[in-house]
Amino acid sequence: MPRDPLFSTRCIHAGERPDPQGSPFTPLYRTTTFRHDSAQGLLDVIEGRVPGNLYTRYGLNPTIQSVEDKLASLEGGERALLFTSGMAAASSLFFAHGRDGIVCIGDAYGGTLDLLGERLPQLGLRADCLLGHEPDRLDACLRAGSRLVFLETPANPTLHLLDIRAIAEQAHAYGALLAVDNTFATPVNQRPLELGADLVLHSATKYLGGHSDLTAGVLVGAAALLEATNDWRKCLGQVPAPDTAALLARSLRTLPLRVRQHNENAQAIAEAMRRHPRVRRVLYPGLAEFPGHALAKRQMSGFGGILTLEIDGGWAAAVATLDRLRLIANAPSLGGAESLATLPALTTHHDTSAEERTRRGITDGMLRLSVGLEDAADLIADLEQALAG
Repeated sequence: MPRDPLFSTRCIHAGERPDPQGSPFTPLYRTTTFRHDSAQGLLDVIEGRVPGNLYTRYGLNPTIQSVEDKLASLEGGERALLFTSGMAAASSLFFAHGRDGIVCIGDAYGGTLDLLGERLPQLGLRADCLLGHEPDRLDACLRAGSRLVFLETPANPTLHLLDIRAIAEQAHAYGALLAVDNTFATPVNQRPLELGADLVLHSATKYLGGHSDLTAGVLVGAAALLEATNDWRKCLGQVPAPDTAALLARSLRTLPLRVRQHNENAQAIAEAMRRHPRVRRVLYPGLAEFPGHALAKRQMSGFGGILTLEIDGGWAAAVATLDRLRLIANAPSLGGAESLATLPALTTHHDTSAEERTRRGITDGMLRLSVGLEDAADLIADLEQALAG
């Protein structure tokens, strides 16, 4: 009996549609609508009795559906939904499954914290945001009726780790769902569904896209859970263009190769910077002294391409270091082939109050690095000259 294809093989072949012209991958269909041979055939597609193409805003386009099937295969889920951005995926997730209350545990992207803390309450959705060291408060939130738990691990920008399996068991004991933002890790390094999570979210703009040339998001999980989310996606117009889906499919074919190099480069930089006299500390799960290193070894197969340096001297020193970088670009975002550096207090968490940043341990001296695919020695040399200045 033939065995199931392994991960790298699925990155290339999973989800691809046969093409009558002989293309080895699903072509780009820039088509907004699709013709049908009969009214009954159209109705069967509309009502989901048979798979088919219908209308691109609904996601029923072969280019979009092909990459969704590939993403579902890579995360080990029944179904995947593609969105215009990671924040679009998060908002539809919260609208669909957060009506009884949402609990966010630990650090998260500043936009997610803003959505949970400021925007959703305006619509009557309750969200409790707990710190990473407060899992004991989760029981109280779940007893109060919250039925969606959300977390990022590793988290932005502290790289703080949370135990997916333990929190999944805790949530399920109350009949709640667990959704995990897996953007930093990717399915190469971490498999939340296999650890008990119900839903996995990505900003596909980052490592899944991998070339800083597309904006997209994805949600993966059981088909029944995604059906409600799909209704929000359709009504809010959150389906990306087929061009974006085709770019994402291209990127996924090289995902394992890219992520392995990101991992290797980030580890090398973390090891070099941990000894630098002007770096107070290095936050990276691959370092033995990192507080979550044992957990990282248990639930991850690689430690990722993101690390955060806390520069000795605070804000002024971090700004000066950022301004002196030459090879590493001063830019937000992450996950591309090129290395980027940003100050969380200036970009990702700019709209988070100074008090809340302090509460979460996000200091003004933090410099977050998205380590790219360049030679690690060149990246280390650029950091050393910037710090030396």
